[in-house]
Amino acid sequence: MKNKRNVFKASYLAVFLFCITFLNAQNADINILRDINVYRNTSLDPTFKIITNSAVPISVATPIIIYSVGLIKQDSTIKKQAIFIGETFLVSAFVTTALKHSIKRERPFDTYSDIDKATSAPGYSFPSGHTSTAFATATSLSMAYPKWYVIAPSFVWASAVGYSRMHLGVHYPTDVFAGALVGSGSAYITYRANKWLNKKRSKKER
Repeated sequence: MKNKRNVFKASYLAVFLFCITFLNAQNADINILRDINVYRNTSLDPTFKIITNSAVPISVATPIIIYSVGLIKQDSTIKKQAIFIGETFLVSAFVTTALKHSIKRERPFDTYSDIDKATSAPGYSFPSGHTSTAFATATSLSMAYPKWYVIAPSFVWASAVGYSRMHLGVHYPTDVFAGALVGSGSAYITYRANKWLNKKRSKKER
């Protein structure tokens, strides 16, 4: 009973601190975005548009290519890894969409007239869908193939996608940070869920 009370107290304190931090963070959020977007090097806009537009195609193509390799090699492990990466993409998309429609945060260019919108961005702002998609792919790919030459470029690319969303003026830093958490978290949740299901199946087969 005492432990439950302590947990409740800790939870209330965490929520209270989060509310205070969020209120203070709003000013930092827009100030950081202004530094990135308003004072940006506009000659880099085409490069960041390519990076930002790469998020979905790469995330869709990755599991398809890996699964195709598994089919060619007739390797069930490779096919399972491809399915895991694809599942992570779907979980991340679902969580991101649910959060966007629950929180309904306006885009920064809709709220602040000095923010320059340099690419199309329909819908709500929080969290960043492009960032969550990129980090879901980077994390799941790194978990499936835990080699430095997979992990390093995967997260460099995902981070570049996140930065591009701020450079182009369509997301706040907190949108991008939340997107990275959602994407990475989706990979972990999918991994744990698959592990649990595989354990259940192996018990039934005994």
